[in-house]
Amino acid sequence: MFSPSSSVPYQVLGGLAVLYVSWSLLKFFGGFWTPKGLRNLPGPPAKSLLTGSYNDIYDKNGGWEFHRQLEDNYGSVIKIKGLLGATSLYVYDPLALHHILVKEQQFYEESQDTVQTARMVFGPGITTTVGERHRLQRKLLTPSFSIAHLREMVNIFYEVSHRLHASFQELGKKGDQEVDIVMWMSRLALELIGQSGLGTSFDTLTADAQPHPFGVAAKVVFPLSSSIPPLRRVLMPLIGKFEHWPRLGRFLVDLIPAKSIIELKSVVDTMSKTAEEILAEKKAAIAAGDEAVKDQVGQGKDVLSALLRANMFAPEQERMKEDELLAQVIGITFAAVDTTSSALSRILYLLATHKDVQDKLRQEIRDACKENGGLDPDHDTLVALPYLDAVCRETLRLYAPVTKVDRVTIADTIIPLSTPIKGIDGTDIHSLAVPKGTHIFVSILGSNRNSDLWGPDVLEWKPERWLKPLPETLIKARVPGIYSHLMTFISGGHSCIGFKFSQLEMKSVLATILRDIEFSLGDKEIHWHMGLVTTPTTDINGVAPTMPMKIRHIGKGSD
Repeated sequence: MFSPSSSVPYQVLGGLAVLYVSWSLLKFFGGFWTPKGLRNLPGPPAKSLLTGSYNDIYDKNGGWEFHRQLEDNYGSVIKIKGLLGATSLYVYDPLALHHILVKEQQFYEESQDTVQTARMVFGPGITTTVGERHRLQRKLLTPSFSIAHLREMVNIFYEVSHRLHASFQELGKKGDQEVDIVMWMSRLALELIGQSGLGTSFDTLTADAQPHPFGVAAKVVFPLSSSIPPLRRVLMPLIGKFEHWPRLGRFLVDLIPAKSIIELKSVVDTMSKTAEEILAEKKAAIAAGDEAVKDQVGQGKDVLSALLRANMFAPEQERMKEDELLAQVIGITFAAVDTTSSALSRILYLLATHKDVQDKLRQEIRDACKENGGLDPDHDTLVALPYLDAVCRETLRLYAPVTKVDRVTIADTIIPLSTPIKGIDGTDIHSLAVPKGTHIFVSILGSNRNSDLWGPDVLEWKPERWLKPLPETLIKARVPGIYSHLMTFISGGHSCIGFKFSQLEMKSVLATILRDIEFSLGDKEIHWHMGLVTTPTTDINGVAPTMPMKIRHIGKGSD
């Protein structure tokens, strides 16, 4: 992670510049040569000699249309020209996805450029490590996300949700009140992961409370990262190679003249400071014994407490080091906050535009509470509510918070295809010979919106599709996602470790606030930015997420 800067000889910077120019020239001259196995693959023409189609791929506003055109015009594996003419692939063919993410996943790693850039922000945690180190970190964390552990978490989720519900009730009793839903959902998601994940509290969730600095950082880190210009983004992984010399890395980052990077540095400093305080407090409580742990938020059942105890008893070579533990605090928190707040904001937006669905869902929740004597539905009842489940699944299908992930081949490989692609010369392509070093966009969006699998109504938000048998074409395709034939949480060794945790959070929140709070659209148009995580905003050119909506109290939830 970034750390305080210090003086270094300018010769170092000059040497780095020479290395970078040399590297760029190699990429430049090598990029124009399309590998033989990919020459016949169709794809869009590059709009730029330097950036190829990457400006379109990463365009936070126009990206939605560009991705749709790719899917409509070129099929499920597409040739994309990237930086300096390099050939990339855009993939959502089911068999190809299984090959890349599951069967031969050892040959497809996350891009080192992406990993090194992310590590500069989050540190060497589960979200930024690869290979054996990632496997060991995942092994230590996995028990905290088991069904047995989630049964204990649901009461924490409800307690936090009721705090938000009380604030919404107070506001909603005054009639229609406009509130910034994404701000509230970000605060809520931070408090949910704070209590259940870190055993700490960040927010009282009252209307007059000041958002915690960590929460403010959580709200903007991904939009800021997405707003870094493509050519300047290339510099970040190069600097990331100096991760073992953090002061040097920070000094070099300070030299990049990008406003988004300057703002991101401040966010990273806030995250690091908070993580160090939380980890120190948690270690002190564990050292003081069981009673001290029970006095903390979460009573020692949180993910971080479980991780620290598991780490103590792990073989020495498998234990996480201090920087890895700090990275878990930051990485898990941000992975949970932005994706959960994005998904909840999207659901509430959709319910506001589909009042019939909102009313039907509210009635299902009220009936479940009534059957439980007016109390919150227990874990098993909550996860089994059919319409609530359908609303969540359909939203995570059509509007996955993360639209794509990337991989890079670390060896020459053959990618099989479930459906042949018509080549540029008119012949059918049944498999692709992909050389080492090829960048691959795994399109979550493309897979979840594949009309060949889901049918002609694939772009319609229809929760009812989950209340009847799914299309046979989808079942036979064997999409490799770990959740409901969807790629939302991807699959394989880097699948989302907390996907059940996230679903339970969302359902607990919705089952609490929808009982007697009605959500309606505000007066301003909402735009959805396609960033590292999708975020809503009223400013199409802005960075900070915002989503004003109207809320109204409509009666007792146990009626």
